[in-house]
Amino acid sequence: MFGSLRAWSRRHPGVVDALWLAPFVLACLGTVAMPLLQQGAYQGGLTLWGHLALGTVLVVPLFWRRSRPLTVFAVVSSVSFCQWAAGVESTPFNMAVIIAMYAVASLCSMRWAIAAGLVTELGLALSFGQITRDPDPASFASASVFVVAVWITGIYANTRRRYLEGLEERAERAERDRDQRAQLAAAAERARIARELHDVVAHNVSVMIVQADGAGYAIDGAPEEARRAMQAISATGRQALAEMRRMVGVLRTEADGAVAVDGYAPQPGLAQLDELVAQVRSSGLPVDLRVVGAPQELPEGEQLTVYRIVQEALTNSLKHGGPGAGAVVEMEYGGRELVLRVTDDGRGAAAPWRPGGHGLVGMRERTALFGGSVEAGPQPGGGFRVVARLPVGESGRSRAA
Repeated sequence: MFGSLRAWSRRHPGVVDALWLAPFVLACLGTVAMPLLQQGAYQGGLTLWGHLALGTVLVVPLFWRRSRPLTVFAVVSSVSFCQWAAGVESTPFNMAVIIAMYAVASLCSMRWAIAAGLVTELGLALSFGQITRDPDPASFASASVFVVAVWITGIYANTRRRYLEGLEERAERAERDRDQRAQLAAAAERARIARELHDVVAHNVSVMIVQADGAGYAIDGAPEEARRAMQAISATGRQALAEMRRMVGVLRTEADGAVAVDGYAPQPGLAQLDELVAQVRSSGLPVDLRVVGAPQELPEGEQLTVYRIVQEALTNSLKHGGPGAGAVVEMEYGGRELVLRVTDDGRGAAAPWRPGGHGLVGMRERTALFGGSVEAGPQPGGGFRVVARLPVGESGRSRAA
């Protein structure tokens, strides 16, 4: 309950300030109006409207005392000084000077707090000298103690606030350090798992090669031994696949998504591009998919690379293109290479930059694996363009090797 009230007060600071000032304003109005009701006269040589005008000038600035405490104190104290210079007696509205002093003491540095306290004490002395030619020292001392008590309370509130801010800052720093240590430990563990993955896969593949060679030699003279060798190859391959998928699942970060439940689910390829485009369209980005030239058969790894490039480029267009943007995916098959273009007409270079993205780096790494290249950047007329070139056919296999 208290947490929700604190959050509400932070969202509506003006309402909170008004609620805090309401009792003070009502008390001042009652004190000023009381002589009129009892004696039919006004105190201080001012009419009722004069009191209301003076009170308005003194109270209204207090609504900004937390955002501009020095300015509010300067305005309120200046108005009170002009009131004293004009020979107008103090009114309950002049308590605004003490409220403004508290704001300075609780929100500003010590030197400004001391200055505000001294100015308030000086104004108190001037007001007592104006009220009577022979002021009562006891009354002045009591009022002065009250001002000092308010000032000390503001200093305490300032010190406590700074202390709590320091605690929050240290807690946030400790939390960041803990997260960084956890990330470093996770990265080290993933590197170790990657090395283990290499050892497991290399061992199982070596066993499969030996078994395959033995089956090849025994297939004519000892078909039963060849059959057992083929069964061993199958079992070893399944074991290697299971180990590899389990370890790769550990290597994946949360942003990569969960590992597929079906261990043998195929990776997406060119056949799934239509589904990807439809999914992006349903998210609000109009996309056209165009194929130029005669499609060629691509290896599964190269198909996955094309799919991931299109996915990343469309995701960037969806995030940064802005309202009303559209995209075009064009695949052009040539004799020796596949040219993939993903273009949008969004904000391009005007899109806000967000740190931490690795999409373009991932595109270049994937295409470099097959001997290709990626160019990406904003277009002169607006929008963003990604062009990937992947070798196909014999050139692709030779360059990847």
